[in-house]
Parts: sequence; C-alpha cells; structure tokens
Amino acid sequence: MIKLNKVIRMNVVITGASKGIGKAIALKFAEEGHHLAICARNVSDLELLKNEILGKYPDTDMYISATDIRNEKQIKQFATDAVKHFGCIDVLVNNGGVFLPGKISEEEEGALEQLMETNLYSAYHLTRALLPYMLKSEKPHIFNMCSIASFMAYPNGGSYSISKFALLGFSKVLREELKPSGIKVTAVMPGATWSDSWAGVDLPHERLMEAKDIADTIWNVYQLGPSAVVEEIIIRPQLGDL
Repeated sequence: MIKLNKVIRMNVVITGASKGIGKAIALKFAEEGHHLAICARNVSDLELLKNEILGKYPDTDMYISATDIRNEKQIKQFATDAVKHFGCIDVLVNNGGVFLPGKISEEEEGALEQLMETNLYSAYHLTRALLPYMLKSEKPHIFNMCSIASFMAYPNGGSYSISKFALLGFSKVLREELKPSGIKVTAVMPGATWSDSWAGVDLPHERLMEAKDIADTIWNVYQLGPSAVVEEIIIRPQLGDL
C-alpha cells in the first residue's frame, strides 16, 4: 500500500498582500496547501484575491483585513484577529511597505515619518504581537521584506533607504534574539520587481524581476530543515539594478 504524505497546514500572516510581491507570496503558500491571514488597505483588492485563491485552492482557510499598517492600533488589531482566527501562527511575512522617491534635502516634510511608520514600525509592532503565538509552531519563520536599498544608498532613495536600512537592522537584532527559540528570521532584499511601484515604467518586461520569483525563493528557504536558516537573501534582475 502506498502511503500518501499528509500536508501539514501552516498559518501564514502576510501584510501588503493584495498586490505585487505580497500577492505572489500568498498565492504560493496557498498553492502549497497553507492557510492565510492577509491584510492591505483596500478591501476590494483583498476580496478579489480571496476569491482568486479560493477558486484555485478551495481548502484554504483565509482571514482578510482592511488595515492601514501605518496605524499602530490597526496593525495590533490585525494581529489579535489573526490569532483569534488561527490560534498558532507559523509564518509571518512583513511585506507591507511604501516607496517614496526623493532626496533627503528635497523630499516633503513628513516623508521620513511616513516611511518609517510604514516600512519599519508596522513590522516591529506586528512581530511583537505575534511572537508569543509563533512559539507554539513546529516550523516558525519570519520573513522581512527589505530591499537592496537596505545595504546600499539607493539613487534618489532618501528616507526610503533610511527606513529599509532600519528594517534590515531590525531583522539582524531579531535573528540574534530568537536563535534559542527556534524561530527563524530571514531578511529578503530584492531589486527591481514588477509591482505597483513600477507601474507605467517604459522598460522591457524582462528588465525587472517577476514577483513570483521572490515568492518561490521565500518558499524554498522555508523548506530547509530545523538546523539551517538563510539569514539574508539578495536577489537582483539579471542585468543589474535600475
């Protein structure tokens, strides 16, 4: 008799999941048989993605939330609701973020605050809220969506680069703190990838990476055994940065 391997369904939390890289990650984990708690600002986009996923993978248990991740109260409520829905949290993908181009000397007043709140504080507050429930997981993993702007001064990057440098620092500190707990931490640093940030750019499609490539990379990293972790991923377009 052939014994079929039973899929152990993990509960995966993803911010900024309705479009681009976040959507690709949600689709990948659903394809592999896992459950999802996802958030974004636009509830219509979330409903569309939920219908798409359930149409393809009807056994997926999904919780969706219209959440402004800049708002500390809202991101903490999202955490509370995800835990109430699933109990244990296995994977956290801090993907939500925003890109505002500009030089430090020229960007609008408040740009730094907006970018730090969105790109760093959201990850900080959500991670802290979910950590107690990730300790219950047999395969816990946190992925922080950083950027190549996390380790190099990105042209016209301004406060965006500052916030992404900070997110990488957060990931490094978190990695050190969580080593004894078994919770893995991976900083993902992609270069230019097709998403809303690049909509309307007059470039050949093959010049930028596909969001699916980032999602597949994250999935493959998640497959490693308990004694190994990929701490940092740098992934760039074949022809280099833009």
